[in-house]
Amino acid sequence: MVRVLLLLIAAGAHLPTMAAGGDISGEVVRQPVNPMAIGMFLVFVALTLAITWRASKSTKTSASFYNAGGEITGLQNGAAIAGDFMSAASFLGITGLIFLGGFDGVILSIGAFAAWPFMLFLFAKRVRNLGSYTFVDVVSERLDRDRIRIVAVFGTITVVVMYLIAQMVGAGKLIQLLFGLPYELAVVIVSALVLAYVAFGGMLATTWVQIIKAILLLTGVTLMAILILVQSDFSFDTLLRMAGDSHPRGEAILAPGVLFDDPVQIVTIQVSMLFGILGLPHILMRLFTVPDMHQAKLSAFYASLLIGYFYILLLVIGFGAAALLYNNPEFFGIGGEIIGGSNMASIHLATALGGDILTGFMSAVTFATILAVVAGLTVSGAAAISHDLYAEVLKQGKPDPVTELRITRITVFVIGIVAVLLGIAFEDENVAFVATMPMVVAASVNFPILFLSLFWRGLTTQGAIAGALVGLVSSIVLIVLGPQVWVSVLDHEAALFPYNYPALFTLPLALLVTWVVSKADNSERGVIDKQNYDDLLIRSELGET
Repeated sequence: MVRVLLLLIAAGAHLPTMAAGGDISGEVVRQPVNPMAIGMFLVFVALTLAITWRASKSTKTSASFYNAGGEITGLQNGAAIAGDFMSAASFLGITGLIFLGGFDGVILSIGAFAAWPFMLFLFAKRVRNLGSYTFVDVVSERLDRDRIRIVAVFGTITVVVMYLIAQMVGAGKLIQLLFGLPYELAVVIVSALVLAYVAFGGMLATTWVQIIKAILLLTGVTLMAILILVQSDFSFDTLLRMAGDSHPRGEAILAPGVLFDDPVQIVTIQVSMLFGILGLPHILMRLFTVPDMHQAKLSAFYASLLIGYFYILLLVIGFGAAALLYNNPEFFGIGGEIIGGSNMASIHLATALGGDILTGFMSAVTFATILAVVAGLTVSGAAAISHDLYAEVLKQGKPDPVTELRITRITVFVIGIVAVLLGIAFEDENVAFVATMPMVVAASVNFPILFLSLFWRGLTTQGAIAGALVGLVSSIVLIVLGPQVWVSVLDHEAALFPYNYPALFTLPLALLVTWVVSKADNSERGVIDKQNYDDLLIRSELGET
């Protein structure tokens, strides 16, 4: 039965390569199996499964499943948020983009880091004071709870599914390269492990997996950065010159224009990353795992420090890969492309710096990174269905606890199957680019209704629903019509919309529609929505009164 399932999955559509700045994954060249990597993989898997087993003893209710009982400290949660966000898309994808295009590859990391101060000062306190399990709890405080939850659930599921694609691609490529396993089987293995973590351990197990992963990843990238800087006499200027000398495009990689030659493209990527992060459901959900708003603010503060440090090190690693790999034919296949595609540049760099030991460690860390992020995404997706839809809409806030937990676990397994199928379909995509697509949806759907519900008295249910639907439809349509899908996937010669990530256009459109419809809404429900703002404002600032 398993063999039949794998054959059916393997028969799924393999999409053409998205040539991000000339990146072509090409034919996979199998590397010798790395015993060190296998050993470290097994150690991490055993450790995390032990954590899951212990956490499962405390995960008996839907509340403990969603927010770990609200007993995580600010430091622990900050590390978990950092672990949730420092994903394979960042470590593998952004490093690969810097390896390909130099300066242009840094653009995604700048937009990502810029979001965290906004999270700290805008959302952390207010969201924690108002919500219980998901960000939809917050927006439904003053709006028609049933209608706004249904719309928000669609936005959440869309973001979760899109984000899962990047993580599964990164995991599949990594295991394929190091273990010599078929890509399809690698994706199935990752999904099976995540299902075990989430279905049985819930948010508590997910939190500790993310904390361990954050510690390991920061340790690994710090070591790699030090080894790179040793070779450049601890001079970043020297490292940049080395990268320019080695790269096929020469010193052109030290200036904009290699990957992105249109300033509007750069701005829309920044907008997508900045506001998309503020609307990511699995990140917002972590604010509810702490006991109070003070710990929520500490969570965002510690996450900002750790993520900022991480992205600084990615600059060193990305340019280090350009400096050290292009002159080493060992890491390139017959066609001249780097083995495994640009997503694997950081893993090859680990081999160049520290041989099998460092490669094994970084491979295990990357695997831990993917598992932790996928687990967080799966929890938020399951909560959207079981809590927001079943418990709050269908059962009007009075669900049967046993049934709710059962629906949660069933949803986890469904999400796991979807993740496998999409991970296989998008095999050849650069994970950093793929991970930006859900940012567009989050920026166009989740962020506007959350921000306006917290900061604008005039918001009404009709306005929020209209803006969210326009944001969702316009972002998906423009992504499909853009180069990312229309050219690379659907194989048309020219895109109907010129930009990969259209949040610069879809976010203002969603805000405008929300404002216009809310202003024109004179219904009885609209009046109630506006009157509810005063009570929401007081509780968001002071907590329960």
